Amino acid sequence: MIYFDNSATTKPYEAVLEAFVDVGRQFYGNPSSLHVLGGKAEKLLTKAREQIAHLAGAAPGEIYFTSGGSEGNNLAIKGTALMYRDRGKHIITTSVEHPSVREACEQLRALGYKITYIPVNKDGHIDPDDILHSMTDQTILVSVIHVNNEVGTIQPVTQIGKLLKKYPKVLYHVDHVQGAAKVPLDLHDSHIDICTFSAHKFHGLKGNGFVFIRKGVTIAPLISGGNQENGMRSGTENTAGIVAMAKAFRMAEEKRKSEMEKLLEIRTYLMNEFKKMPELLVHTPDEQAAPHIINVSCVGLKGEVAVHGLSEEGVIVSTTSACSSKDKTPSGTLKAMGVSDPVANGAIRISLSYENTMDEAKQMVDALQKVLARLTKVMRRNG
Repeated sequence: MIYFDNSATTKPYEAVLEAFVDVGRQFYGNPSSLHVLGGKAEKLLTKAREQIAHLAGAAPGEIYFTSGGSEGNNLAIKGTALMYRDRGKHIITTSVEHPSVREACEQLRALGYKITYIPVNKDGHIDPDDILHSMTDQTILVSVIHVNNEVGTIQPVTQIGKLLKKYPKVLYHVDHVQGAAKVPLDLHDSHIDICTFSAHKFHGLKGNGFVFIRKGVTIAPLISGGNQENGMRSGTENTAGIVAMAKAFRMAEEKRKSEMEKLLEIRTYLMNEFKKMPELLVHTPDEQAAPHIINVSCVGLKGEVAVHGLSEEGVIVSTTSACSSKDKTPSGTLKAMGVSDPVANGAIRISLSYENTMDEAKQMVDALQKVLARLTKVMRRNG
C-alpha cells in the first residue's frame, strides 16, 4: 500500500509508539497526585513541555497541552471571544480556514459576534492589506491558517503579524497544524499570540496537541475543573501521549532538516506529471506552497470515485479535508479560489510525508493514469 493521505493523519513512528507504551506501562500515575508515581509522571510532563517548547521556539510556560488541532483552534477563538467580549465582538479570519476555525466563528456569529472572512486569489493567497482594511475599533482577534490543509497554500503570516503590531489590543492566532515540521515558523518574529499544533500531523498519536500562548496573553479556558495547565485546560494530562508527542516532534524536525530536499523532489515530480495529464487540473500553486500537499481535480469525474479507484490500485489519497470528506459538498477552499462546483467536486488531495519515496510517487502516477483511463472510458460509454 502507498499512503499519500498524510495531511489527514500520519503513521506514528515506531519509536513514538514504543515511548507511548513504555510510559503508559511504567508511569501511569496521575501527574497531579502527590505520591511518588504522580511525581514521576509530573517530571515526564515537565521534560516533554521543555522539549516541545525548545522545538517550537517558545518558553515552557507558553506551551499548553490539548487534545489536538480542533480543540486548540476552538480555545484560541472562543477563549479570546469570551475574555474580550466587553472590548469588542469582531473577528477577522480567512475564507480558506479549517472547519474547526470556521465553525467556531459561526457559533460566535450566532451569539452576536461579527465575523469578517478575507477573500483569496486564484492560488488561495490572501492580501494582508485586506486584513488592515477590515479592522475596526471592535476587532479583538485575527485568525489565519499558515498552511492550507487542502491545497497547501502558505499564507504570509509573518508579514501579517508585523502589520498587526499597530493594533496591540488585537490578538493574533495562527493555525500551524499543517505547517509543523514542514514549513518553519518563528512564533516571536511573526508576533503570534496563539498558535495551534496537532501531534498526529507529525507522526505522533491522535488525541494530542498543544497550543502556544505568548507570555502576557490571557484568554478564557473552555474546559474547567482540575486547574491543570495553569488553569487553561483542565483534565488529567495524557502523560504517555504527551511524551510520545515530544518524541514525534523531535524526530519530525530532524527529518525536516535532513529529508526536505527529497520531499521537494517528489512534489516537483508529481506536480510536473499531473500538469501533463489533460484529465487533471492542478489547484496547488507553484510558489508559496507547502512541500507535502498537492490538490488536483479529475475533470468530469467525482473526486470520491477517483479516490476509490486509486484505493483499488493500492494508493491511498483523499478528497478534501478529512473533517469534511463525508459532507459530499464542494470544497469551500476551492470555491473561495474561484473554482466552479463541477470542477471542485472532482478534487483529490495527495499529501506526502518524509517516509514516502520517489518510487512510490512513480507508482502513484501510473495508477492514476490507469484509473483515469478506465473511468473516462466508462463515463463515455454511459454518457
